[in-house]
Amino acid sequence: MDMITDILVKNGLVFAFVTVGVVMWLSYQLSDRLSAGRLHGSAVAIIIGLVLAWIGGIATGGSRGLADVPLFTGIGLMGGAMLRDLAIVSTAYGVDIREIRKAGAAGIAALALGIVMSFVVGALVAAAFGYTDAVSMATIGGGAATYIVGPVTGTALGASSEVIALSVAAGLLKAVLVMIGTPFVAPLIGLNNPKSAMAYGGLMGTTSGVAGGLAATDKRLVPYGAMTATFYTGLGCLLGPSVMYLALLAITGG
Repeated sequence: MDMITDILVKNGLVFAFVTVGVVMWLSYQLSDRLSAGRLHGSAVAIIIGLVLAWIGGIATGGSRGLADVPLFTGIGLMGGAMLRDLAIVSTAYGVDIREIRKAGAAGIAALALGIVMSFVVGALVAAAFGYTDAVSMATIGGGAATYIVGPVTGTALGASSEVIALSVAAGLLKAVLVMIGTPFVAPLIGLNNPKSAMAYGGLMGTTSGVAGGLAATDKRLVPYGAMTATFYTGLGCLLGPSVMYLALLAITGG
């Protein structure tokens, strides 16, 4: 057993792919047997992943979930920024340019509305919990946009590590809610075509959440939602430390 464990630890990334494959297989089995497919397998996998991360954190007292267990260190690399960003960028190769053109003004409006509303809601929540300075409000507002925009905004403005951590937490919570909730709201909002997927990605913004949620809804929609969600992240990183911060500075006076 020690020899097998050593081999798996030394080939952590390969074992991570095997682990995720097993979880995905189990998730789809549970989806089919317990919900007749109504709760998509991807959503079940997300829930299982969160539970495993929680168990790993409790067992090791670490901060990286299951990746803190020596046998599963490869999951930290597999789920890290490098492969995540590669997966996000690769979705663009599945986009039909003719469908992008159909989004037109609706896609642009969704992006603008999604970014502004996320910053506004995040800033209001921050103020409600006592973070009333413009820097903290902009940083947490950025986190409400995505867990990438929050740290970028906070670092640019010189926010404290506590506030940046809160922005990341806000972004992660949003991503998880979008992942799990998208399959349930999709039939109610007509989320069944590329144009609506682009608008949805622009409104929600969290690329990982949108991609995961659309994968659980209709895999063909993932490239379109992820594309506008990626634009959302880029615009948020530009607007957060500049326009949004200056607007909050003018309102709060400090």
